Amino acid sequence: MQITSPIYHSFASVTPSDTTLVNCRAIYIGGAGDIALSIDGSTTAVTIKAPPVGTILPIELNGGRIMSTNTTATNIVALS
Repeated sequence: MQITSPIYHSFASVTPSDTTLVNCRAIYIGGAGDIALSIDGSTTAVTIKAPPVGTILPIELNGGRIMSTNTTATNIVALS
């Protein structure tokens, strides 16, 4: 069985916001800290504590939010 890495065709820098909706297939974390995510526009956020710098989180957001409240990680990039 061959395992292949996902291929992303676009990327966008993310400024965390409690109101801006994000669509992506994964999230790259470039700087240290926590990241608070809401899977859609109305769900309560969950905070991922201290993901390693340089990590790609395979979390798909379809109209989700990368919250400014409780997000301290920097250099966040949405991958699609």
